[in-house]
Amino acid sequence: MEWLWLFGIGLIATFIGTLSGSGGLINVPAMILLGLPIHSIISANKFSNMLSSFSSFFVLLRRKELVMKEAFKTGPIALVGGVCGGLFASSLSEQALQLFAASLLIAALGISFLKKRQSSTTLKKVPTKALPFLGVIGWYDGSFGPGQATLQMHLFRQSGLSYLFSIGLTRFNTFLSCTGAVLVYFMSGHLNMAIAIPLAIGSITGAQISVRIADKLSLSQVNWLLRTMTILLICQVCYSIFSNHF
Repeated sequence: MEWLWLFGIGLIATFIGTLSGSGGLINVPAMILLGLPIHSIISANKFSNMLSSFSSFFVLLRRKELVMKEAFKTGPIALVGGVCGGLFASSLSEQALQLFAASLLIAALGISFLKKRQSSTTLKKVPTKALPFLGVIGWYDGSFGPGQATLQMHLFRQSGLSYLFSIGLTRFNTFLSCTGAVLVYFMSGHLNMAIAIPLAIGSITGAQISVRIADKLSLSQVNWLLRTMTILLICQVCYSIFSNHF
């Protein structure tokens, strides 16, 4: 039964996350509520995001919504950031990472309220000044992750990139930052494939559905649904953490 829950969590979180970012605000707290170890949760989340991000990026690439020259400019930065983030998270104890995760969930919720500029331009060049911020976002994605897609989408939209091009770049960078983190988690023994595989199957399904309807869907209701669910999940996670420690 656990694999079915993981599949459903992956599908819903990635569906929402691909369209508006912050899918990790759903799957990480939901898996914490299943009682799974925090290192295994984060590593499984990186594994599923790696595969689902590549699948959605590939669809947008075939539809010519992405310029690979720009993707190759941002990708290495995301990869290095993901490796550094994975090393940082792997060095923390279970309790320290759990508290770190809870605090970042609250911060990521605030990030989800950032207003994305609704540009009608067809700009397809990433400004050089945005690249350092991508490295920081890659580190955050490798160490924890929820909200990183919102950060990237916000950065690209503020830079004047089109919506679908922003999604494509975000998916490509997420694929690379998660790949770097997965390598670290695998080598440190934190990657549990019994958790990662059903989550990944659900994530790939959600990603494929979302990229096919991205240009037909209003994001306002999706964003408010995400925020409402996140607030409820954060309350439950914080209650669980403090009830175990006090």
